[in-house]
Amino acid sequence: MKAVIPLDAAGDLATAGGKGASLARLAGAGLPVPGGFVVTTEAYRAFTAGFRDEILEAAEAGDAERIAGLFAARDVPGDLAAEILAAYEAVGAPVAVRSSATAEDLPDMSFAGQQDTYLNVRADTLLDAVRRCWASLWNARAIAYRDHNRVPHAEVALAVVVQELVDADAAGVMFTADPVTGARDETVIDAAWGLGEAVVGGQVTPDTVVVSQGRVTRSRTGDKAVMTVRTEDGTRERPVPAELRRAPVLDERQAVELAALGARVEELYGTPMDVEWARRDGAFAILQARPITALGQRYEEWNDAAEGGHLWSGGNLGEAIPDVMTPATWSFVRLFIREAMYASTLPGFRLVGNIGGRFYMNLSIAYSVAHAFGLQSRLSALEEVFGKVPAGLDVPLLDVSRWELFRRVLPVAVEVRRRVRRNLKGMRAFLAEAPERAGELRARIAAVDSGPELAELGEREILPYLVTACRMLEAAGRQGGAALVLTRVRLRKLAGEVDAEAMLTGVNADGELASLGLLTGLGKVARGEITREEFARRHGHRGPHEFEISMPRPGEDPAWLDAQLAGLRDLPEDTGTLLERQREAAGAAWARFARSHPRKVAGMREKVRRWNAVVRDRETARSEVVRAFWVVRAYVLRAGELTGHGDELFFLDREEIAAVLRGDTGPLAEVPVRRATYERYAALPAYPALIVGPFDPVGWAADPDRRADLFDARGGVPPQDTVTGFPGAPGVVEGVARLIGGPEDGDRLRPGEILVTTLTNVGWTPLFPRAAAVVTDMGAPLSHASIVARELGIPAVVGTGNATMRLRDGDRVRVDGERGTVEVLT
Repeated sequence: MKAVIPLDAAGDLATAGGKGASLARLAGAGLPVPGGFVVTTEAYRAFTAGFRDEILEAAEAGDAERIAGLFAARDVPGDLAAEILAAYEAVGAPVAVRSSATAEDLPDMSFAGQQDTYLNVRADTLLDAVRRCWASLWNARAIAYRDHNRVPHAEVALAVVVQELVDADAAGVMFTADPVTGARDETVIDAAWGLGEAVVGGQVTPDTVVVSQGRVTRSRTGDKAVMTVRTEDGTRERPVPAELRRAPVLDERQAVELAALGARVEELYGTPMDVEWARRDGAFAILQARPITALGQRYEEWNDAAEGGHLWSGGNLGEAIPDVMTPATWSFVRLFIREAMYASTLPGFRLVGNIGGRFYMNLSIAYSVAHAFGLQSRLSALEEVFGKVPAGLDVPLLDVSRWELFRRVLPVAVEVRRRVRRNLKGMRAFLAEAPERAGELRARIAAVDSGPELAELGEREILPYLVTACRMLEAAGRQGGAALVLTRVRLRKLAGEVDAEAMLTGVNADGELASLGLLTGLGKVARGEITREEFARRHGHRGPHEFEISMPRPGEDPAWLDAQLAGLRDLPEDTGTLLERQREAAGAAWARFARSHPRKVAGMREKVRRWNAVVRDRETARSEVVRAFWVVRAYVLRAGELTGHGDELFFLDREEIAAVLRGDTGPLAEVPVRRATYERYAALPAYPALIVGPFDPVGWAADPDRRADLFDARGGVPPQDTVTGFPGAPGVVEGVARLIGGPEDGDRLRPGEILVTTLTNVGWTPLFPRAAAVVTDMGAPLSHASIVARELGIPAVVGTGNATMRLRDGDRVRVDGERGTVEVLT
């Protein structure tokens, strides 16, 4: 058995893994690669021979913790340990220990970051580092990545690369082609002080230098706050000295020299490469190189803001549909908008748009109508729904006359009123029957056994069911007219901010509020009042990604329910306690109102009752639309099964899906490009809440000075230093700010911390009882965060625009939900 081989002799992928084989290739070509050795895959297989079947069994079950225990319980055998330590003595210096799997650093799959690396390792910890590298082949990330890429677990093995550690004064990553634009004539270098882990791990904003044709063409110096350095017992993050934080790491000569090394690496492999590098005493070393995956792929452009000329908002429905949408989802969302917002059919204008795959609404239309008909004073009501427009922002108006607007708007407005009156007559009957109807349709979809039959069922029953649900949402949302906005405004004037918000609670009192259904349902499961199956039937359609039909619903994922139930155990107070406390606060507020305005109590109670009824109806109707989207998901999944094309159908629109079901495979030719386009946009951060175009999502994401609150191609409105927004729910609280990117990361939020995020929707609701307060970039008084926080009595500030820009994870802050302010204390 070859247990240990010199690094420069480790050219066999099967023996040395992807990283080891690549480094051997680089060293053999004369590139500056630190010396070392490889603990081969044969050594790994010998170590795991006695428990390999247990590993594979646990991997199939997704039980990474069990596998970690299997490795931890075993020592490296004596003869193998001696051989590894002898090879280390020949190196004679602290080393970096890196995993090198047989399925990594490949042209089509990098597997980057899936296994482990340990730095500044010495003899006394080397064997443990090797064993932990072996175990990392089976961590949860690596198992999931192989499953996603259909790499059989039984076929992989892991070598370990042990190299002399470069005690770098600077390090980083180099791409021999621009990974964002695909430009093959540009080398992009990221550089920071210290070892390279701070760059690779994303803990620091590095310098970025672009080299083309032997010269630096662009550069940006980052604010490099931390650096990874060697210590006696490993590595640590240390603050960068003040004089170096904003100093460039590379001068032009060094950048060009490094780019020339990159060109040699690319020439060796014949493809653009992702290269990790380090610098010590002015000399560069190559630590790793892998092909850049998916470079040069053709993309579509999904961007209704490319031409500019409008104000686009991601508020309101954009909060309910927060994901980059697959083409199938976008096609059904367009149908949803047409039927749930008939005003979107206004001739000649696009009320909704797809910007980089995300849902936006065109507010320039509403502003233009308001200005044309002298209704500017009503724009504040628009902000109550979509969020604030920054002071000083010049909203672009439509280039059309007042009379032309009137000619186009009036017929649509008349038809909307007619539709609402007609649909309200059948709304309650539909909402009562919809859950059973959805369950029946999903069962029938599962029973269909031919493509043409499923296409017929889709056209005859599924689409009409979805259309009806959408029309009922329109009726429910418009039945109160301006009541949702004006009642709140009037009550605040009479009772004050805090009492008004307390008096408006109780939406959940006369029937379950759909937005709270996930949370109250989880409590019932935990207390044994309903079964898991009953929970899935009632609430399984709701979740953070409920409109995106390519993503599973909680009702399809038992692990989701397990995780949420586990999260309930550490709550400081259960939901019932929060709701009861808020009921008491509401009672006290009504008593104060009765003493101050005895003649207005009855009338105001009736207004609030109507407020609550409208909110309940709107949320119930929205819930049934989402349930209809679960039916649509079942339809597309079954279509993939019957045609044998699986998830490819998520990259077709609804007409194309029907065509494929009837035997036309032509639309499938577009799938590779659409999938690549979707993945490209999905990899970008969430776009600004407000956009005045022309807007390029990819270019915006590459800008280190990008803003999350506003993009205005004209410039103008400066970013705000303070964090202020709408008073979402009253109360003042101090605590630790925890920035959460998505509900899947909710376990990072500890009880009593302040939830800070871009937006929330129903899928976030189980996190609310854990939070001392909620702060969002997007939102308005009628948004999900406001309604749920108000019902639970949790202070909230919504629609700040810049909370995730200005607040840092771990900051201590004071949230004032009455004034709508967030103050950093430390």
